[in-house]
Amino acid sequence: MTLPSQHQTVLLREAVDALEINPAGTYVDGTFGRGGHSRAILERLGPNGRLLAIDRDPEAVALAREMNDQRLFVVHQCFGELAEALQRARIEIGEGVDGVLLDIGVSSPQLDDGRRGFSFRQDAPLDMRMDTSQGETVAQWLQRVDVQEITEVIRDYGEERFAFQIAKKIVAARRERPLATTGELAALVRATVRTREPGQDAATRTFQALRIHINQELEQLSLALPQAMALLRQGGRLVVISFHSLEDRIVKRFMRDQAAADRLPRGLPLRAAELPSPALRLVGKLTRASVAEVAANPRARSAVMRVAEKLARRAA
Repeated sequence: MTLPSQHQTVLLREAVDALEINPAGTYVDGTFGRGGHSRAILERLGPNGRLLAIDRDPEAVALAREMNDQRLFVVHQCFGELAEALQRARIEIGEGVDGVLLDIGVSSPQLDDGRRGFSFRQDAPLDMRMDTSQGETVAQWLQRVDVQEITEVIRDYGEERFAFQIAKKIVAARRERPLATTGELAALVRATVRTREPGQDAATRTFQALRIHINQELEQLSLALPQAMALLRQGGRLVVISFHSLEDRIVKRFMRDQAAADRLPRGLPLRAAELPSPALRLVGKLTRASVAEVAANPRARSAVMRVAEKLARRAA
């Protein structure tokens, strides 16, 4: 398997720089994708360094295993199961790992491969699963759920104001025959949504919402963040790149809450040294792709990177 030439890793240098690589350290790339970040991390690791690469996409896992690097451990797993992945890789982490990187969302090869059903630009089976080895497809899900559930998914994950109308059309259409392809769904949505922002296809929000739902992307992120924090050693870095406001909101709130000391009732007779300390320190400001990177790779325009460092907890 060869690396797709069209794939460009977003915020490559910025993310790896933010990890502050220790050549003898242990790192986790929770979303290997097509390996851009992992390759850059390995370039900075010494012979005693270790990298755990995780991905739920069998094609990404196969590509990672082709790298044949003794410092690289590869596990086919969701990134929301970081702790289990480390156990499966049999990596001893002692006081913790030195860094965790999460690059959230769909990859360019997944979007560009018509067989996967992520994009409405090619007519293909309506699948959208990141892990093609398990779970139901979008087509199967749309065939069994009611108008209310479809509405909620498209509204909440796609922020689509015509969600109810789209859901009604889907349920009406499937009475004739199941929606089986991306082309059929896109045509239905375009016929329902009459107005849209200039330059945006009417089907964009619906496809995004269905992809996020079928892969439980926000749930996986919410599971991964506390696990990553627990796995980090003191001084270890958590780096998260997101591409959607719903994802970034989860990351922002998690890091903000963990960077704030636990709130206690006013008036408790405690010395300053006895107050609970924060678990994380926010590192730098929010980072976006540069103008040059966006010009070279338009999909980078929505990327947002946040970084935090684990702090030592005061002894009780």
